[in-house]
Amino acid sequence: MELNELKKTWSKMAPSKELDENQLNTMLSKRTRSLIDRIDRNIKIGFVVLLGLILLFTFDDFIFSPETIEKYYSEMPIPNWVLFLAVFGNVLIVTTFLYFVVKYYRVKRQCDVACDLKGTLKKIIETLILYQRLFYLALASILLAMASAFTTGMYEGLNHNAELQGLQFTDIETSKLILAVLISVLIVVLFGGAIFFFLRWGFRKLYGNYIKKLKATLRELQELE
Repeated sequence: MELNELKKTWSKMAPSKELDENQLNTMLSKRTRSLIDRIDRNIKIGFVVLLGLILLFTFDDFIFSPETIEKYYSEMPIPNWVLFLAVFGNVLIVTTFLYFVVKYYRVKRQCDVACDLKGTLKKIIETLILYQRLFYLALASILLAMASAFTTGMYEGLNHNAELQGLQFTDIETSKLILAVLISVLIVVLFGGAIFFFLRWGFRKLYGNYIKKLKATLRELQELE
């Protein structure tokens, strides 16, 4: 809600009263406090969601995928670099979240003592924007690791099937290779895209929407000056 809309709403609620600067500051302060309280709540939700995702990714990397490969492709162990990329992506997303939480509460604690409302809004907005960038960096690393692992699996599978037939990888028909590449790209795009949009939606629900709301409150506060 912009400042003019805020004044208009107030005038409809109390037509005999004029909304002065102090009252506006008080209302904006209460709105900021409400938004910060929601962010605090969503950080706790974020811990639970992140824990669930990390457990899912870890089980897939070290239990589900190895068991599937052992069952159907016992002669094809998972390359160490694939496991490294998977672990690196998980560590990165956990690290970025913990960094955000520490920085957010540090800013909040400092502003409870020394910042005015405007300063508090600016610092919290900066912290959320920084985390947004770090989150997308971590998400990109996870998707890259997943795409690399899947592509490697497809290659090793084709190579393994060729060896079972007494052929070399270079002996596989070009049409079959092209079809395998197209299928790989399609699967990576579909699953990678679904994971990306799901995690982006989750981030926006937990934190992204509050960046816009805090910026709107900051603009309204600047209009009073």
